[in-house]
Amino acid sequence: MPFKLKTHYKKILADTITPVSVYLKIRDRFPNSILLESSDYHANDNSFSYICCNPIASIKIQNEVIEEQLPDGTTSTRTIDSQSDITEVISQFSRQFSVTNHKFKFINNGLFGFMAYDAVRYFEDVQISKKDNSVEIPDIYYAVYQNIVAINHFKNEAYLFAHCYQSENNISELEQVLKIRSFATYNFTKEGEVASNLKDEDFLEHVALAKKHCRRGDVFQLVLSRRFSQNFKGDEFNVY
Repeated sequence: MPFKLKTHYKKILADTITPVSVYLKIRDRFPNSILLESSDYHANDNSFSYICCNPIASIKIQNEVIEEQLPDGTTSTRTIDSQSDITEVISQFSRQFSVTNHKFKFINNGLFGFMAYDAVRYFEDVQISKKDNSVEIPDIYYAVYQNIVAINHFKNEAYLFAHCYQSENNISELEQVLKIRSFATYNFTKEGEVASNLKDEDFLEHVALAKKHCRRGDVFQLVLSRRFSQNFKGDEFNVY
């Protein structure tokens, strides 16, 4: 049986709020909040930013292990093998939830999260060398959130959603948090020097080799990258 989520919502004006201010106001009140910010505020398409909080279920894939947490408190883990279809695994997880259909023309429920670069090996026949343990980020992480704030930058309006599973509608609490004029700020300082996994001359050699393959017709495009790291103390949001 799917988990039935009862949906409540409210539309408010958004001409005095920003995605960052909303996130900074709710992150201390609601841990495990996320911000997905639109890159284009000037077009009607893709002009939404999303702030989500109160996760009620999640699916995580890390170190070749699939971990699911469900609203009733149950958890499960299983190891990925040659027969695992990760696309179907995520789809099956998503199908466990049903929500009220209010026929909005924008995303207002479902899974919110990310896929890291290395997740490509689950969908394409490519080999990726095992990454070092210094970057403990899941390959895939998606969650179902009770609360979603969807900001339409094109129309300067926002929708507050509460997708409730055996819980009370908390939109009024969320709205009160957004009305607070200030939010907490924390110190931030860098420590030490910037480090990279490649020296400048090594990266330039990679660029030269990529150009050679493009000119020869082996590929039409190569995207090169190098990792930079910087130690710091304080609020990680300042990194963003």
